[in-house]
Formats: sequence, C-alpha cells, structure tokens
Amino acid sequence: MGLSAVLTAAVVLVADLHRSSAPAEAGVISGPYASLLASSVDLGPARTDHVQLTAALRDDSRPDLLMGWAVQQNLSVRWRPGDAWAIVEGAPDAVSGAFDVDVHDYRGKRGQVFYASPQQPRIPQSLNIEVAGFGRILGYTPHRESKIWNMPLEVPDQGLNPSALLRTYNALPLHDKGYKGKGTTVVVFAFDGFDQADLDTFATSFNLPKFTPEVVGGMPPARRGEATMDLEAIHAIAPEAKKVLVNARPTVEGDGSYEKIAKMMEDTERSYPGAVWSFSIGWGCDKLIGAADLVPVRAALVSAQRSGTTAFDASGDLAGLDCKGGDEWSSPPSNNDVGLDAVASIPEMVDVGGTTVSTDDKGDWLAEQSWFDPALSQGTGGGVSNLYDRPEWQRALSVPNGEGKRLTPDIAAVADPFTGVQIVFNQQLIIGGGTSLAAPIWAGLTALMNQYVVDKGGSLIGNLNPILYNIAEGTPLPAFRDVVLGGNAVANAGPGYDLVTGLGTPNVENLAQNILVTQKVVG
Repeated sequence: MGLSAVLTAAVVLVADLHRSSAPAEAGVISGPYASLLASSVDLGPARTDHVQLTAALRDDSRPDLLMGWAVQQNLSVRWRPGDAWAIVEGAPDAVSGAFDVDVHDYRGKRGQVFYASPQQPRIPQSLNIEVAGFGRILGYTPHRESKIWNMPLEVPDQGLNPSALLRTYNALPLHDKGYKGKGTTVVVFAFDGFDQADLDTFATSFNLPKFTPEVVGGMPPARRGEATMDLEAIHAIAPEAKKVLVNARPTVEGDGSYEKIAKMMEDTERSYPGAVWSFSIGWGCDKLIGAADLVPVRAALVSAQRSGTTAFDASGDLAGLDCKGGDEWSSPPSNNDVGLDAVASIPEMVDVGGTTVSTDDKGDWLAEQSWFDPALSQGTGGGVSNLYDRPEWQRALSVPNGEGKRLTPDIAAVADPFTGVQIVFNQQLIIGGGTSLAAPIWAGLTALMNQYVVDKGGSLIGNLNPILYNIAEGTPLPAFRDVVLGGNAVANAGPGYDLVTGLGTPNVENLAQNILVTQKVVG
C-alpha cells in the first residue's frame, strides 16, 4: 500500500472519530472505570517514572502545537509521520500538573499494581485546533481471557464434528469443489498456547491432514484451551489453510495496551498480508476507555484491510454485560454493566455473536436460537456502542434503542457448549463453545470464501462488514439464516437484524457467490 493511501485512511479515521465522540467532560470518570478504581487499593501518588496517554489528532499532520506544549510541561510526544495519533508521556507529577489531574498507583484485586487517574484529561484550549481528544490515564487493561466453555460428550448429539460443522453452515459444497483454504492464511491472536500433540490427535481422529501452526512472539506458557479450540475449529473448516498463532500476551503486560495492539496488528500484516484474523480475547469494555484510546488500533486495522485482511472478534460470553468486569470488581448488576468488548466494537471489526444450533444426525441445519444461559451467567454479547456512531452500512437498520450508534454483533455462529464443536484438549475429546468458538468458525469459513472468490476472478474480501449488510438488503441467493428466537441480558432476537445475533448465521455457499457478485457489481 502506498504512503498516500495510508495518509488518506488516517484522515478518514480522525474525521470519523471527531464526528462520533467528543472529548470527555472534565471531572471524575464514572461507570466501570470508577468501579475498577474503587475496587482497588489507592497506594497514593504514582511512583513510576513513566506515564502515558494517547492523543487523537484532528489530521495526520505533524502535531507541532502539541509537541511545543509538551516541552513546556516537561513531557514528550511520540509521533510517526502519517499517524493521526500520538503518545504523550512523562513523569507522573509532570502529567498531573499538565492536565490538572491526580495520578496515583493502585493495587487491583489480582495483586497487579498500576497507575491511573480518576479524572479525564482535558484538552488545553491552545491545542483544540490540533487535538481531537485524549485517552484515559490508565496503566492497566482488564483483559478478557477466554476459556473453553466445554461439556462432556454425554450432552445431546455429542456436538458437531468437522463434517457436521461444514454441513450446518452449508460449506460442504465448497469443500466438494476443492475449496479447502489452500493459499490462504488464518491468524489466531491468543493469550495462551497449545500442545502440538492435541492438534495431531484432533487431525488423526477426524481424518484431516496434520498441521503445525507458525508461532509468532514465542509460545504463550498457559494452556487454557482457547488457542487449541480456535486452531482446531479453523482446521476443521479450512484444512488446507496456513495457520498462525500470534502471542498477544505482551499487549497486557504493563501500560500502553492499545498502542501495543496496533503494533501487533501492523507487524502481523507485514508478515502475512491479506490474512484472515481471529480474536477470541478482549482488552476491556467500551465504557472503560474512550474512542481516543482506540485510534491506533482502528488505524492499524483499516490499513490491514486495504491489502485484503478480514478480522473477526468474539462479542463476549457475558450476555451483553461485558462491562461487569469479571474478576476485576464485585457489585450487583446495574446499567453500568451493560456494554461491549471495546476492540470488538470497532466498526471495521466483524463482531461475532453466538447461537444454540439444532441439526439432524448428519449435521444438516434444522434451527437456531441465540445462546443464553442465565443460570450460568453465560450468553452471547451484543448491544449498542458507547464509542462509535452508526456506520453508513448500518444506517438502514431499524433498531429502536440504537440511538444512532454502532450496533453489534454483525453476524453469529454456534457458541452454546451443549451444541458446540468437537475438539481435542489435554488429549481428551470434548465440546468447545462460547463466542470465542464462533469467531474462529467465521474465520475458517472466510478462508474458504477467499479461495473461492479469488479463483473466480474476484479479490480478497478485506473489510467484510459493508459487504454483509449490502447482501442482507437483498440478493438472489439467501445468505443468512435469520435467528429470531431467544435473547441475552439486554435485548431479544427477532426478525431481521437484532442486537443478539446480528444478521444471523451463514449459508456459506450462497454467501460466497453473493460476495463475488457484489465485488463485480459494486467494486
């Protein structure tokens, strides 16, 4: 991609940010952020030698005013030519004085020590012409580390094997025509690692070719099963695709998580251009941060999509209460708990919800409803963004409580562990589930569709969301199975788009053909 394309993308991003999110008002931050600090021990003024925050810029020009102001405040600014964001950093007392905020150290419930300010940094009047907003002063990101929602094989129908999974979403016709992911790459971003013996047993058990994923950043030490499930689900669908595991653990070690995520994405795109990305992890809810914090991540994602990358992220397994915080704090459910995974809610990310699926004994689809298990406090995530305006491709949707904001999820796939997918973990055959299963399912299916579309004269799919919503408005071949039953903690499923399962689940053969037609007609 040329430099001019990068600069154009950055300008578009900042213009969109400026329209969609004004800087937060000065004063104490409320909601989940306040709950995080209230549940932690205040250790007094921060003693670290380094505090940083993100500045969202109004364009991609060199931020000379910001740099000059920073020098006067004994701060420094890191900025790359072409970026519509910068990092402001310095000693705690310098940051505190520059923004007239308190910066303290806190000890969280897990024993982690981090710096934070209970106040939102204001934009000095002299910088308004150059700075669109500042992010939070927070040296820790309460991250979502998914685990396998597994059940023993005694559950009804014993889950979906690879063949049944292909049948369920009508991907078997592509397989039968030779489209099994050859020439494509699927990247799994994970906080944990895998045991090669599990992958070997999985492949042998289901008569699939053995595979050894490339590992970037070193094998994460943990074996929680998430990476294993993601890789095996993708291999079940796209056995000829190349698989890569990227160690995302460093992004949650220390401060600057969102800058680190952006760099991880940029590095991945350079190494594997045009790959399909799968995220079953999260970096905080969308009420914990501001849109300015996510500017580096969104810019990196948009840049990657220009070379054909498609990215999927799990909507979460807390039934729409992703701001509840899990182990980070304890409180009765409230409106503050309602929220989305922040990175999954980025408009260019395909946000994947979860369902309970019914099939016959061969795996042929019979029915589907949203995944929700109140007794276990589990269920598909989804809802209305707190950070982003509704993108153009969602504006035709009729959602009464959308309030002009980005709606999630976009689509869905099976997530209920009682009707999930058979995998091998710790040398045992179990059933995987969660929306952290649904995201890699879509990633695997997209590998098949990429191979098909390119073979038929099309191009790598790239930013999939506008295409999905365009197809949903009406195409000759029905591409989605509408999920109209069930709900989660904040919304109900219903005809058409809903805040529980999005546009629905895929009929992959039809969807692939529709994508090809859309590319040729729309461009």
